[in-house]
Amino acid sequence: MVLTGAQQPGAPIQAPPYPTVAPPPVQRTGLNVVVLDPAHGGTDPGARGAQGIRESDLVLDLTFLVRRALEAQGFQVLQTRSGNENPSFDDRSTLANAQRGAVFVTLHISSTGLPGTVRVYALPDLPSRASAGGVLSWDYAQASYVSLSRKFGDAVQGQLAQRFKGSPSNVQTASVRQLRTTASPAIAVELSSVSVQNRSDLDKMMPGVADAIARGLAAFRPSYVLPAEAGAQP
Repeated sequence: MVLTGAQQPGAPIQAPPYPTVAPPPVQRTGLNVVVLDPAHGGTDPGARGAQGIRESDLVLDLTFLVRRALEAQGFQVLQTRSGNENPSFDDRSTLANAQRGAVFVTLHISSTGLPGTVRVYALPDLPSRASAGGVLSWDYAQASYVSLSRKFGDAVQGQLAQRFKGSPSNVQTASVRQLRTTASPAIAVELSSVSVQNRSDLDKMMPGVADAIARGLAAFRPSYVLPAEAGAQP
């Protein structure tokens, strides 16, 4: 502390002659970050269809539109890949698991299914497994988030069902490998399908899919309370 002429050693310290600001209240973590995962890439093109349609290329285009829609809602968006590389499953999950206040969305184009429809998947129930030291097993990272993931998936699937006739109304469950090692609410969104004769049929779907994901996430946002925060006070 720098002593002024009015404050001599031993004299009582005077209150500052200006208003003080109370420290901000401790806030709970909210949903801030969306990690988008364009599936496949590199030497893994994913599903292939007529006229050279490659899933890995299509999902990059879809990711761009989803990112733009999410950023318009104020979310910070990260991508597991932005070019024709193929990160490992663990690398993709590591990006998501390093964030606080995040959700994870992996994007796919199916090889089969009714063209013009979209399905959202979450994992089925997983047993929670921890080591003796209390460290969460990497292969069961999603176990604590399954309920939230389904709620997130229902919010997005509901939006998609309104736009794409024949799409289910509720999230489906499936053992999607990429979701298992992700320690946050996580879903897979899959468009049908690479079997279309003209890629433009899929391109026309993408803006509606992007908008549905953004709207679904905005609807889910108030429900976002991570398991470790459930007992915290606002």
